[in-house]
Amino acid sequence: MRANQCTMALVACICTVMASTAVFAQDPPWRHEIRRLDVPGAPDKQIVVELNEFKPGDGLDRHSHPGIEQGYVIQGAMVQQPGKDPIMFPTGTLLSNMPDVVHGGFKVVGDTSLKAFSVYVVDRNRPLYDWAK
Repeated sequence: MRANQCTMALVACICTVMASTAVFAQDPPWRHEIRRLDVPGAPDKQIVVELNEFKPGDGLDRHSHPGIEQGYVIQGAMVQQPGKDPIMFPTGTLLSNMPDVVHGGFKVVGDTSLKAFSVYVVDRNRPLYDWAK
């Protein structure tokens, strides 16, 4: 009987950990991953392709990536950083962020969504987003 109770407690603990991991591992609603690919000859690297859509009122906290990010704004919008005036993030803007460099930190203001296409070449065993503290 005692072994049965220990087994049930262990199963409950594992399920709790798995459920909480799933909640925190979910992508933000603005992130739409399209594809992940291996980098030939670099087993510790991968290519991640995504489309991000930030609706009016959505924000992007400051963060970095464990590799290079290259992107293109396919639909521009007004954005605002804390304590700054709103600025236009225009369609056609090229994005380039180096590994582990903190960037972002804005909110979409106005009535148009911001849409950007991004490609990353990143370390396979690290999270794609490292949120700044």
